[in-house]
Amino acid sequence: MAKVVIWHWKAVDQHGQLQEGATLAEDRAGLVMQLLEQRLQLISLHKSDRARRGCWHIQQKIQLFRQLATLLQAGISLADGLTLMANQHPYREWRALLQRIGQQVSQGMSFSDSLRQWPGIFPPLFIALVHIGELTGKLDECTRRLAEQQEQLYQLHKKVKKALRYPLFIMAVAIAVTAGMMGFVLPEFAAIYRSFNAPLPVITLGVMAISGWVISQGAWWLTGLILLVASWMVLRQQKPHWQEQEQKLLLRLPLVAPLWRGQMLSQIYTTLSLSQQAGIPLLQGLAAVEQTIPAIFWQKVMNQIGRQVAQGMPFWQLVSSAGCFSPLCAQMIRIGEESGALDLMLEKLAAWHHGQTQDLADNLAAALEPVMMIVIGLIVGTLVIAMYLPIFQLGDAMNGG
Repeated sequence: MAKVVIWHWKAVDQHGQLQEGATLAEDRAGLVMQLLEQRLQLISLHKSDRARRGCWHIQQKIQLFRQLATLLQAGISLADGLTLMANQHPYREWRALLQRIGQQVSQGMSFSDSLRQWPGIFPPLFIALVHIGELTGKLDECTRRLAEQQEQLYQLHKKVKKALRYPLFIMAVAIAVTAGMMGFVLPEFAAIYRSFNAPLPVITLGVMAISGWVISQGAWWLTGLILLVASWMVLRQQKPHWQEQEQKLLLRLPLVAPLWRGQMLSQIYTTLSLSQQAGIPLLQGLAAVEQTIPAIFWQKVMNQIGRQVAQGMPFWQLVSSAGCFSPLCAQMIRIGEESGALDLMLEKLAAWHHGQTQDLADNLAAALEPVMMIVIGLIVGTLVIAMYLPIFQLGDAMNGG
């Protein structure tokens, strides 16, 4: 997310008239330069809050470029379209940004150069495709395809995250229910059974022993677990090496690895396919992938491939030796390079990995749901049997007393 804020200002124009407005800028110096370009003399200035959470989310960018493509296809000029979207956008941050970009376009600056001033908001792929659209006169088509590509990647990302979070959520609920029953319910039953001084079944004794451990040691273990997770999150943010090791571990986990690899490969090949079809050279496409993909491990892989491609090595050979691509990748890329249809092969690879990952996510959720239900049933059933089985022996104990 870009670290930009809204600045509210008052200034005097070249005719001596008072002007006021709100402008998006990273710092005070950047805003002063913007006002000087507009021949405005600053009078007062105060900073608003930092951009709201979710303001620069990918969904907002997808919607922006989809609307822009529609306006351009309807015959509206780029500057008028930006102004129209600025007036109707619900986020004040986007309104200020679009107004600024619209002013620059009206003054003769290219759309891609204006976007390039905001690298924290618009990734390199956005800027490259917009530039290609300006050169070819097909800006509406490039913005439409960019919006569609980003929408596909976003929906796939959501589905993969949902498939991975579902079993974790179910297990967390099962652990919480088990801990609650052992910490609060079982001690009451244990006190009742001790008062009758009757022999208890083995399963009840075992569960009561675990319950006693939970009561005496559970708080310490929970505190230690929370501190461990918090420490890992802090180190993960401060040391990228930890993130890289975590991502390498994901590639070795049986159920997670296919989803994780499929999502990354889908994004890589979709971006490369889109850049190739737009006429962007392979090296620039690889650089765009490196800067847009979120995982540090894959960024390093793409950086290494890009440096070796620049030295003249075949792309398919580098993909084959990387060790993190599927076997189909090298074969299809080799065919594409030898036949001169690399863009088509990349598009097919993107579609194949996208479909495979979607199917894996759906199948994983469908397969894990009954497994999770069985696990929860066994846990809760064992606790219920352990609690109520001694009741059948209470009658004999009371008669004996």
